Formats: sequence, C-alpha cells, structure tokens
Amino acid sequence: ALPGQLFYTTAIPACLWFVTRNKSNGKFRDRRRQVLFIDARKMGSLIDRTHRELSDEEIARIASTYHAWRGEKGTGKYKDVPGFCKSAKTSEIESHGYVLTPGRYVGAEEAEDDGEPFEEKMKRLTARLEEQLAESASLEAAIRKNLAGLGYPVRREKTA
Repeated sequence: ALPGQLFYTTAIPACLWFVTRNKSNGKFRDRRRQVLFIDARKMGSLIDRTHRELSDEEIARIASTYHAWRGEKGTGKYKDVPGFCKSAKTSEIESHGYVLTPGRYVGAEEAEDDGEPFEEKMKRLTARLEEQLAESASLEAAIRKNLAGLGYPVRREKTA
C-alpha cells in the first residue's frame, strides 16, 4: 500500500500487486502459500501542497524488504516489521475472509516506551492540564472584559 498524493493523476492511495505463477522455481526460497504485505502509507514527504514523493532511502527499504522476502542472495534474512511488513500465510488470509488490506496484517508500529510509569505520567499530565485550564480561564476573563469595554459583551452559556 502506498500513500496518497503520490501520483499526479490522482490523490488517492494506491496499492501495487506483484503476482508470480511459480513461487518454487529453485532460484529463490519456496514462497508457496505466502503473501508479502508492505504498508508504506506513512512514507514519503510532501513536495508541494498536492504531491508526495518517496525518498531514495524509502524506495530502497521497500525494495530490499521484497528481495529479502523472496530469498535473493545477498539481501539478508527477511523479518516481519510491525507497522511496515508481514509475510502472511494463505490460511491467515482465509481467516480474515480474504481481505487483502495490508494494514490488517502488518498491524501497528510498536510504540516506544518512554520509561515513565503510567501513574506518574498521569499525575504530571493532569497537573499540567490543571495549570492550562487556569490560564485559559484567566485569558477568557480578560477577553470578556476587553470586549465588554468595546461595547460587545459576551455572555456565558449556561451548562446543564
């Protein structure tokens, strides 16, 4: 799967399919009953407001993943990467009702653990939110006062 805005004729995301008849031809590893899914939708950068471009490094990453999965010599060993690629067996595809959306198989990227325990993080974030809400109330009062001084009072809506 490729990102949107990659092609000049359409802004929708595209999906490329490579089909081979003989996955056990002796040149590469036996890939029968396997499908490689690569989700590159998050790759690329905007070169203007309407067009996205893949960098040489991103193209090389996609190509090397494919070549390693095929088992080509000198490409290294293929490895599934959460959020990017997955080699799925046809039985797994069958269990998903033959839906061939790459995101379903590659899953999500592993989130980095920042090392801060959840309870501490929530205390810190709620304290910061409390400070920001107090500042927001102060700014709102100043705006109301200024508008009232100009002859445009703003009344508070009553909440139920």
